[in-house]
Amino acid sequence: MGFSRNDHLFDSKEFHERFYTAVPLGVFLSEEGTVFRLWAPTAQSVTLRLYLRGDHCTVSEQFQMSLWKKGVWEYKTDRLLRGVYYDYMLIVDGESFCSADPYCRACGLNGERSMIPDPSETDPEGWGADTSPAKPDCDIIYELHVKDFSWDPNGGFFDRDRGRFSALKQEGTTLNHSGLYPTGLDYLKRLGITHVQILPMYDYGSVNEAEPEKGYNWGYDPVNYNVPEGSYSSDPYNGAVRIRELKEMILQLHRAGLRVIMDVVYNHTYDLESPLFKTAPWYFYRQNEDGSPSNGSGCGNDIASERSMCSRYILDSVLYWAEEYHIDGFRFDLMGLLDQELMEQIRRELDARYGMGEKLVYGEPWSAGPTAHRPGTILCHKGNLKQIHEGIGAFCDDTRDLVKGSVMDVDSVGFVNGNPIPAELLGKCLTAWTGEDGVFRNAGQSICYLSCHDDWTLWDKLVYTMDPKKDFCGSEAVILQANRLAAAIHFCCQGRLFLHAGEEFGRTKGGVKNSYCSSAEINQIDWTRAWKHEGLVDYYRGLIALRKQLPWTKDLSEQGKQRLLWVENETPFCALACVNNEGADSLWDNLLLIFNCGQTLVETKLPEGKWQILVDGESSFLWKEEHSISGSCSVPPKTAQVLGAKRRDLS
Repeated sequence: MGFSRNDHLFDSKEFHERFYTAVPLGVFLSEEGTVFRLWAPTAQSVTLRLYLRGDHCTVSEQFQMSLWKKGVWEYKTDRLLRGVYYDYMLIVDGESFCSADPYCRACGLNGERSMIPDPSETDPEGWGADTSPAKPDCDIIYELHVKDFSWDPNGGFFDRDRGRFSALKQEGTTLNHSGLYPTGLDYLKRLGITHVQILPMYDYGSVNEAEPEKGYNWGYDPVNYNVPEGSYSSDPYNGAVRIRELKEMILQLHRAGLRVIMDVVYNHTYDLESPLFKTAPWYFYRQNEDGSPSNGSGCGNDIASERSMCSRYILDSVLYWAEEYHIDGFRFDLMGLLDQELMEQIRRELDARYGMGEKLVYGEPWSAGPTAHRPGTILCHKGNLKQIHEGIGAFCDDTRDLVKGSVMDVDSVGFVNGNPIPAELLGKCLTAWTGEDGVFRNAGQSICYLSCHDDWTLWDKLVYTMDPKKDFCGSEAVILQANRLAAAIHFCCQGRLFLHAGEEFGRTKGGVKNSYCSSAEINQIDWTRAWKHEGLVDYYRGLIALRKQLPWTKDLSEQGKQRLLWVENETPFCALACVNNEGADSLWDNLLLIFNCGQTLVETKLPEGKWQILVDGESSFLWKEEHSISGSCSVPPKTAQVLGAKRRDLS
């Protein structure tokens, strides 16, 4: 594979007009037989090869494909080739490429050979009647990894299911099979979240599916975009099994009242040995001036999303997952590498098919470095968010770093671990960085979070900056206190709320910053720790339940910012904000938010009237109690207080 520069050709109007096509691509079964179609516009010949298995075996049959039109190669047969495995042999500029089908929807072991799935073997019982839970008016997104969720042997999962799709559908699991402390799906339901965002669960390249117990990766290294990952299935050799088991998982999550968001990585592939490259060398990839692959992803290559057939490929893939797997939303990895036209087309198509805003669409508004995109392309990075469709959300790193410190520097601190809390910055956090001087058009675009799979967990960051002993597995009172304070600030912000799995019980990775290829033991959900820190979990549970009752936090409109009535400093380390919480069935017309990030108790004068304490530094369930205070309140160091009042109780 050479480094000749092809972008002038592939970006040209002439190439688009000659080779762009909307004809369906992939393999299609009907009563008339089977049709294979592959877009390979620069190939001189394409040979279809059939196999009896999806792992190592010899070719059973092969057929020369015909160049049809618009760069599409086709082969038709009256045979119904259900369950058959296949690949392609292409000759491009005299060089031979053996490739899986980039449009395949099933595959064999490690994605090396594509498969034609039999629908009767891939849809579980009840799949046809599956519907998503009702769209919530308050989104609480919980990010988890399939293997992390059930790898801990103390989690109470069946051994055969640990690390697999099937563990996420189990009910009744408890810590060490004790029957006392719920784990797994029951734990998620008890927590009160509304969505699970699952780290990449398509076919990825860094784990050997033949020995999945020996490997670990987050999965940000795509191979086959439209196929579930085999290492999460009970039989990676049979292409139908991984499909059925993923659908069974989604079906059970929906029945549990949880919507499912898919983490998708369309900005790069595992390497240049991908089906996209082999079937159309360089077309799907951006190139530098010297012809080398662009590397804005930091993973060795960048997908050229602005090219018409590449854009179509990504759109088709998203729509396929939404339709075939009933996916409720999409989180785009390094969305700052993808172009505005593509992302807005995805938003429009999902809205047209499923209803306005029914499917969530959001991503990371940054990249790992500069990318060699086509001149004039508008990318979906942070600086462009205000000109992008308001239905496309993005992670808000400003709130993340202000609350706990920058992820770029282990010693950097934020509000809860050492910095003052200026009223002006608190106001920006609370209103999701919207308005003329903000990042977002409205709060609905903001994915408000404190930690995710990337970088240090919230707990580990707090330990690094607050615990001289660096005891990550401990339970220091000062760290627990800071964690509760961070959560209180987080849950009082407008926007869509996002949690990293285990953040609510002080999840630690032993200080490892980016554990993408660390062991499963480093990454696993520690279910013993979840119950050791039951008090912290309950604090999150109370905040989740309260947030769902607050019109202030659920107002995602451009006018939502106006609900902030005033914000001021009591001390440099203590700030107060008063917000309008009026709405249908609201129990409190006004909220008073007090965050004392300092080391000393603060006596705060309250606005005139009667106020109910809803949350303090120890409990987030005080809103269930009937009592009121007036005059003033004492706010202990490193704690938050949230108070509410009815208009009739205010002077």
